[in-house]
Amino acid sequence: MSDKVAHYKQQAGSFLRQQPGWWMQYLTRCIDDHITVNAGYLAYVTLLSLVPLIAVAVAIFSAFPGFEDTQVAIENFLFTNFVPASSDAIREHVSSFASNANQMTAVGISFLAAIALLLMKNVDATLNRIWRIKKKRPLMISLSVYWMILTLGPVLLGASIGISSYIVSLVSFADEGIPGFSGFLIKLLPFIISMAGFILLYTLVPNTRVPFRAAIPGALFAALLFELTKKGFALYISHFPSYEVIYGAVATIPILFVWVYLSWVVVLLGAEFTVCVSPQNIADTPEIILDEEGDASH
Repeated sequence: MSDKVAHYKQQAGSFLRQQPGWWMQYLTRCIDDHITVNAGYLAYVTLLSLVPLIAVAVAIFSAFPGFEDTQVAIENFLFTNFVPASSDAIREHVSSFASNANQMTAVGISFLAAIALLLMKNVDATLNRIWRIKKKRPLMISLSVYWMILTLGPVLLGASIGISSYIVSLVSFADEGIPGFSGFLIKLLPFIISMAGFILLYTLVPNTRVPFRAAIPGALFAALLFELTKKGFALYISHFPSYEVIYGAVATIPILFVWVYLSWVVVLLGAEFTVCVSPQNIADTPEIILDEEGDASH
């Protein structure tokens, strides 16, 4: 028993000694990969692609009359849980733009779809640079994957929200034995969905095999960071309404841009974390050992 305790203590001490070197490697990678610059570029492309993405999603749900209620549920869920401030105004403007886009000709809609595919291409390229992958997928395979995500993504999201709502309605009966249990599950649902999205993003987008033992910690780190960023941004907007004072009626535009930018920073930080906890990177992380005089040596 004492041998096991000593072994666990040794492992814990080794883990703690590795942390300064590991976090230094993590910060160095973030700086080298220009996280803030890439996040700004992706935020710009996202704002260009936001309306086309919603227009395509609306067109998909319009083809299935039974999914109309699901479309409304998705909009309510996304804007309530993933847009921390001014969600009503942003939803009104984006929905108006998307409805106008649906009245365009086939040529115009094809350009919108091309812009939406451009966002996915840039996300693909950015994550592959973080993973240091130079080999590119064939063009037709890439376009097929992007188009599949564009068309099946809204349907899968709607199905997941519908199933989650059904589960919540079932566990609401547990409130009799555990008061507030269903409310706790509803609050936990956005975190679970965002973590699942990060896992899919970090495992499917890079043109290499990403082990789940690395993707899960990276997704957990990104999901926690996303929740903290969301709460902090909402707190800042509510207590320091400088955007409303400066921009007036159009304050939702810079607010939306800043929030999209922060979201991409979180996504890229989570990607860097996933790379650093991958087995091949853990093996290359230098271990810092203290000698008897207290000096650090590698």
